[in-house]
Order: sequence, then structure tokens, then C-alpha cells
Amino acid sequence: MHKALFISRLVIVGLLGALASCREKASAPSAEAIREINLNRGSPVVCGIPNQQYGFSGFETSCAATDKADFNLAVSLLHSFEYDEAEKAFANIIDREPGCAMAYWGVAMANYHPLWAPPTPAELAKGTKAITIAQRIPQKTPRETAYIHALAQFYQDGATTAHAVRCARFEQAMAKLHATYPEDKEAAIFYALALNGAADPADKTFRRQRQAGTMLTALSLSAPNHPGIIHYIIHSYDSPELAAQALPAAKKYAAIAPSSAHAQHMPSHIFVRLGLWDDCVASNLDAAASARCYAENTGIKGHWDEELHALDYLTYAYLQKADNRQAKAQWQYLQTIREVHPANFKVAYALAAIPSRYVLENKLWQEAAHLKIPTANVAWEEFPWQKAMVHFTRSLGYTHIGQLDSARQELRQLQASHDILLRQKDQYKATQVAIQLKSAQAWLLAAQGNTQEALQLMHLAADTEDRTQKHAVTPSEVLPAREILGDLLLQLNQPQQALLAYEADLTQHPNRLNGLYGAATAASKSGDTTKARRYYQQLLKSANAPQTTRPELIAARQFLAELT
Repeated sequence: MHKALFISRLVIVGLLGALASCREKASAPSAEAIREINLNRGSPVVCGIPNQQYGFSGFETSCAATDKADFNLAVSLLHSFEYDEAEKAFANIIDREPGCAMAYWGVAMANYHPLWAPPTPAELAKGTKAITIAQRIPQKTPRETAYIHALAQFYQDGATTAHAVRCARFEQAMAKLHATYPEDKEAAIFYALALNGAADPADKTFRRQRQAGTMLTALSLSAPNHPGIIHYIIHSYDSPELAAQALPAAKKYAAIAPSSAHAQHMPSHIFVRLGLWDDCVASNLDAAASARCYAENTGIKGHWDEELHALDYLTYAYLQKADNRQAKAQWQYLQTIREVHPANFKVAYALAAIPSRYVLENKLWQEAAHLKIPTANVAWEEFPWQKAMVHFTRSLGYTHIGQLDSARQELRQLQASHDILLRQKDQYKATQVAIQLKSAQAWLLAAQGNTQEALQLMHLAADTEDRTQKHAVTPSEVLPAREILGDLLLQLNQPQQALLAYEADLTQHPNRLNGLYGAATAASKSGDTTKARRYYQQLLKSANAPQTTRPELIAARQFLAELT
């Protein structure tokens, strides 16, 4: 009797165990559903200091305890925008534990990248599939459900709803999540990221960025080496008005995540804002080397996009240091590049900006007039903003060498790019092209003798630029509009007005070589020797390349020698 009862109990326990196992298997997505996501796979690639040093994120999940370290690595990769590698790390967790809902959230997060370009159609599809699976898995905590719900707000109606609207929905959902779980550090960090992602580039009060920066700075006291906190402080304060607040973070981020190419580059955003050219050069030399290592170790054919992004910042810093030799070397190296992956918006930007910067900042008008669009594997018709830079450069070049008909032809190309962007409802980029269009028109009008109309148009261009924030893809506008206004006023023999324009621009672009030289020249012509001396001295301190042959520095030394 007792033996029969014991056997019956064993059978019941076995049946209950089998039923639980079936329920667990049913809660996980099918192998086919996982295959349809088309996950990036493999071990995360390390470039720089080995042992995958990306900082530490303490993200708690209900997934298997054996996956905790791997999940934290994946989140740390997310926080340094190493999106492909983060997706690989989350995919490895899915392979071991297909019922881990938060691993699918991680894949969807890796395809969102809030502060870069909007997801491509393929990335949008992948993220949508991943977040849909995450929503359907029942085994998750209320907190995990809130994370998944928040990100689903971004992916909902992705093909029909504007990117900015979906970013705002994600921000609002993360605000609610943060309020519900105020002790969850990661919720606060991802909320700060959402605030930056939803920030309006035309908002010069920086409301969202200030809110994010304040929150992150408070968090940094208890987690000084968290990669997301340090990284997003830099993004929050990436503006001339706020940049000084991010300098401590910029100085330490590369050391916190030394295996991340982006962590090597990102501090230079603040170095540029503060005119710290030596720091900017060092940062981007490391970033470019790390990006080349990444391309080699992942089998990328040609070059990785992060390398070209670093080269643009590197070229800009060399030009401000008056190091034409090194700046030109970056351009010459760029001309050897035939293939870049992915061939995206920042690749197109670097390809157009680097040669444009070199010829415009050196006032090489003949070369500017005949500048060619680079021939790497970029579909230029997909990037009207970037292509417009070349036409802007050519227009200024043709105007300065007196070929006005050719300058007008380039203006028509600029107008066409502007119209395309308006049809695409990309107001920010359309505004950037409009600023260049007005600037180029102003110089053409001045060349024709219509000085009053030229100045009105140039003032309008400068005022418009003052109301917008530069895009994170660029260290600076190819030429700042208010600096161009100063150049025009100086040419029209209005040095006092030119000085005001240069000084206003230097508050936004400190230690720009041409801005300092323009201010010094305008002050000298206005009879203000004190200001002229100060700006020339500042120029020689900032543009410190040895053995430079830039005529601006020769003029500065001559002026100061005559005063002595």
C-alpha cells in the first residue's frame, strides 16, 4: 500500500515537472522566429587594451545567473555605442537562454542608436522583430516589462511615424519608468540617453540636455566608472555654452572603456568645443587606430565608418593648430580610400567635409572651385546635405576667382539639395544647406557690387546658424556663418563691425585659427591695439604647430615684433 502510494507520488511529481518544462519551452520563441531576426553573431571584437575593458554596468535581470556577467558586458557595449558588438553579446545570451526577454530588448536597443542617424529600414525591421518577441515572452518581472514597453514605443508604427515623434514617445515612457523605479540606476541612465535623443537641435536653452546632465552628474558620485554615465555626460554638455562642465568626463572616458573605438573618439567632442586642439588630435589618433584594428579583426572589406568620423575631427584639429602638413596628409589618405562599411551618413560627411575644410580654411580658392566629389562607395544621391558642402565650397571658390557664372551654377545645385531635403521633411539638414546657400549668395552679390543686399543676406545666414545646434557628426560647420560675415565685413572695409562678428563667433568656436586671426586683423584696422595684441597672442598660443608656414601666424609674429 505504502509502496503504491510512493510510486503514485513520484509519477505526479514527474508529470508536474514535465508540465513545467513544457510551459518553459512554450514561453521561449521558436528557433525559426529567432532566425528571422537575423542576429549579428560571434565574440565581441576587442581593439585597444585587451580583456574586453568597456567599463562596468550593473543591470539586473531575471535571466540565468550564469548570464549576468555577459549581460553586463552587452549593456556596457551599448553604453559606448559599440552597437554591432553589443548585438553579438545579446545574441550569445539568446542562444543559451532563448527565453531571456531582456536579451531581445538589448538587440532592439542596439538597432535604435538614439544619438546617431535613424535606423535603416533593415535595422528598424530587426529591432521591431526583437522587441515583439520580448513582449510575448511571459517570464519577466514588472520592471523588465516596463523597459520592454518603453522601447516598444519607439518601434511602434516605425514605417509610418516620424523618427522624432517615436524618440519623444521613448523619452516619455522612460520618464515613467524612471519615476516608477527611482533606485534603478540603469533606468536613470537610459532615461538620460532618451532625453538627449529627443532633444530639439533648435532649442538653444538645452532644456533636455541640462536635465540629463544634472541627473548623470549626481549618479557619477556613486558610480564614477560607469561608461554610460560618463559617455552621456559628454553628450549632454556637447555645446559651447555647457562644454566646460563635461571636461572632467572627457578626460576619463577613454580610460574607463579603453577597448572601445568610440570611447577614444568621444572626448574630442568636448575638446573641440573648448578649443583644446592637442587633446583633440591625441583622442582621434587613438580612435582612428582602434577603428582600423576593428576593421581588420572583423573582416570588413576596406575601412570602418568610425575611422572616417575620427579623420574628420583629426583634420579639423590639425587645421586649427596651423599644421597644414598633417591636415593635408589626412586628405591624401582619404583619397586612397575606395570602400567603407557601412557607407552611411557620417562616411558621406567626412568624405565631403575633409577636403572642403582644407581648401576653405586655407583660402585656396582655385582648388576650392575645382573640388571633386570623392569617389568612394557612397550613393551621393542619398546624402543631399553632405553633397551640398562640395557645391558650397565650389561656389565660394568660383566667386573669389571671379568666375561668377560658374558660381551661380553651383548655387543652383545647392538650391536643388535644399529642395530635396524639404521634400524629405528633414528640416534640420534643409536649414543647414539654406545657411550655406545664403552665405554663398551673399559673396556673389558682393562680387557684383550689391554690398547692402549681400550684408543683409549674410546677417540672415549667421542669425539662422546661431539658432541651431551643430550636428554631432561634425566638429564644426565647414565654415561658421558668423565668421564668414566677419570676413565679408573686413573685405568691405568695415573693421569695427567685423570685429563684433568675429568675437561673437569665437564664443561658439573658441580658438578657431581664422576667427582669432580675423579678430586680431579687425582690431588692428579699428585702431584697437590692445585687442589686436591679445588676439594675436592667443592665436600663436593655440595654433602651435612647429615650423608652420601659415601666413596668418607670420603676420601675427610680425605685428607683435613691431609692437615690441
